[in-house]
Amino acid sequence: MTATHDPKTPSWPPRSAPRLFVEDALSVGAVLRLDGNQGHYLARVMRVSAGDAVILCDNLTGEWAARVADAGKRDVTLEVAEQLRAREDVPDLWLCPALLKKDRFDMVLEKATELGAARIQPVITRRCVADKLNLDRARALTIEAAEQCARTALSELEAPLKLEAMLRDWPADRALFFADEMGGELAADAFVYHEGAAAILIGPEGGFDDAEREAIRAHPQAKAISLGPRILRGETAAIAALSVWMAEAGDWDGVE
Repeated sequence: MTATHDPKTPSWPPRSAPRLFVEDALSVGAVLRLDGNQGHYLARVMRVSAGDAVILCDNLTGEWAARVADAGKRDVTLEVAEQLRAREDVPDLWLCPALLKKDRFDMVLEKATELGAARIQPVITRRCVADKLNLDRARALTIEAAEQCARTALSELEAPLKLEAMLRDWPADRALFFADEMGGELAADAFVYHEGAAAILIGPEGGFDDAEREAIRAHPQAKAISLGPRILRGETAAIAALSVWMAEAGDWDGVE
């Protein structure tokens, strides 16, 4: 529950307070010592001092306000003061994007996190220009994106899978919407009437080859969708598809 404040005094915590995800479960009165990159960020970049506010999220219980108890040169000690928000409800949507060049895939990871994807499952196809992903770096990027857009939950990020393996082990209770440049049902129409778990599969630069397209279309959970009359880059298609999903079947209609 959010505490009440005297309207004559500035709100606490301030909107400008630094925001971080932490690994420890949070509760009122909990004391955390942050060092390493997080300690450096607070102490040397944000230059916090005793009494300053920091917003913390634990990806379990939600968002909390903490006060700086002590700020050293390389570490900061925080005391959790109050809970601000419970962990957000995340629509049960996975994004399955084919790997792209690093800078373009970075954009996919960042924007998928901002848009609220529950899970990101990178896919390796025959026409992918990349076949590896630095998971530690990629997870750090998604955490930073979640912090910057004030999410209280993190998108799960999985190791890349070959398309054949992903299709073979695909869960029987999850629809797989396949963004096919060769055509399909309009994405908005397909999404708005869907109920239950879902995922969106996005191809690489150059698209899927004929054999891959046939394998996807033959899968019992797959449904081809169209993202409009233009051929989109992989990162554009991922962002567009997620945006349409959130508007038609996700949580945008519940935003106050």
